[in-house]
Amino acid sequence: MVKTYKLQNLGCANCAAKMEKSINKLDGVNSATMNFFMQKLTVDVEDGKLDEIMLEVKKICKKVEPDMKIMGL
Repeated sequence: MVKTYKLQNLGCANCAAKMEKSINKLDGVNSATMNFFMQKLTVDVEDGKLDEIMLEVKKICKKVEPDMKIMGL
């Protein structure tokens, strides 16, 4: 299942790269791409695991970029 989220207040490309790397390590994530310039996160996850994975994604993002918001969560 592929899902795209709009990001708000993503401050730097380096932080986006750190978050993308950590998200890709999560169990159940086939791929994740965080685009700093477009302010978007695209995740491809195993069916039925989206909600549980996105909770972990939110935690990862809060650690790296506390002011960033993932729209639609």
